[in-house]
Formats: sequence, structure tokens, C-alpha cells
Amino acid sequence: MTSRGDADEGTAARPRVQSAARTVAILLAVARSDRGLTTKEISEQVGIGRQTVYHLLHTLTETGMLARGGDGRIILGLNVGSLVAGFDRQLSPSERLAPLVRRLAQETDETSYAAGWHLGEITVHAVSRGSNPVQAAETPLGFTGLAHARASGKMLLAMMPADERARYLASHPLEPVTGHTIVEADAFEKEMGLVRERGYATDREELAEGVCCAAVPLDGGRSPYVLAVSAPRARFEENFERDLAILRKVAEVSFIELLKS
Repeated sequence: MTSRGDADEGTAARPRVQSAARTVAILLAVARSDRGLTTKEISEQVGIGRQTVYHLLHTLTETGMLARGGDGRIILGLNVGSLVAGFDRQLSPSERLAPLVRRLAQETDETSYAAGWHLGEITVHAVSRGSNPVQAAETPLGFTGLAHARASGKMLLAMMPADERARYLASHPLEPVTGHTIVEADAFEKEMGLVRERGYATDREELAEGVCCAAVPLDGGRSPYVLAVSAPRARFEENFERDLAILRKVAEVSFIELLKS
């Protein structure tokens, strides 16, 4: 039988858990924004009332996790730097993502990758070779650059706000890598729209002749990482639907749960 004290404790615990979840949601919303957010924008994006937002913002600003910019918008506070440093120190993306990439390679028999943002660049964080005798050329661990020609890069770029993507591309030109690389700005933006609509990105011989790749976001786009599979063109086209389904299944893992593993 549950005692009254236990019931009261359980009832009291729920708001605290909900409050913590809302606090984290606000932090993530501000972190994903380009110039910070207004209180109204936070309320709309997170889906909670303005009054509750005010209360949570008070705590977040008092603790240095958020701050008010000169224009009154809510931006990240200085104490967030400690979280970033701690993440880099304690939770190496390569170590956490490697098991997923190995599973992907085992299930598809193709070379598989995980990629994400690191110091402003789209970087390969984990690689695992497939078991097929003939494999696609392997992109090395730590590889950056040519994001516009890589399925993983296109997926991550498509997930960005348009103005943020434009700034990235201003310093990372759409240079031709092969005859299939998209190099026109309008065509690339159209490709970004298709990627968002489909929920996956492809590179059909855009990075290397005869090699194709597909990528999907990890945890439904709630994390800054993507998973990708690469294969010779003929096998890529033949197994595309199967490999895409495997990609999506493996990528369903919760990023929060992944960090706990």
C-alpha cells in the first residue's frame, strides 16, 4: 500500500521533473538560435506559457547559464562554457558514436560513418568498414571540408537556419569536386529543401566518382550528429531502400541515452 507521505512525495516530484525538462528545453532553444531569442519566441518554440518562461529565465540568468544581450534578446551565458569544456573532456563524441557506426556497418555490410560539428567544421567522428569485398573509398576519421559534396555535410547544413548556412557557405565555397557536385547556390538551396522534406541526404558521386552515400540525422535531429553509409554506385542504388531503412532504425537511438552508455 502506498502511504500518504509517499503519494505526496510522488506528486511533488512531478513538477520538479517537468520544470527541469522545461529548463533544458529553453537552454537548447537558445543554443540553436542564431542571435538569441525573445521571451515570446522562447515561449512559442518550447510550448510553455510566457509567465513560466519568465520564472525559468530568472533562474537561468541568475546562474549564468543564460544572459540578456544588448538588444534584450536571451543569449547563452558565460557558464555554458563550462558545459562545453566538460563535454569535450568527458564525453568524446567519437567514443560514444563508434558503437552505432559499427552496428550500421554490420547491418548494411557497407562502410559507415558518424559526422557532426566540431569547432565550426563538419567533422567525421567515427568510421567502420563494411564486410563486402569491394568497399567504397574510406573518408578518414577527423576529415573536414567539402561538406557540400558529402551526404553527411548536406544533412547537417540542411538542419541549420538559412542565414547561418549562408554564412558557413560564404567561407566554404561550393567548389566542384567531381562533375556531379552541386556548385550553383540556387541549386544547392533547392537541394537543402529536398533534404529537409525527405529527412535524409544523398551524395551521388559528388565527392568521388563511382561512390555514393546516404545520411540521416541522429535522434530525429535533436542531436548535432548524423549517421551515413557509403557504397559503390551500383550497390548503393540496388540496396538503397534497405540501407536507408537500416540507417533510420539505427539513428533512432536517443542521444541522451547514448551519452549515458
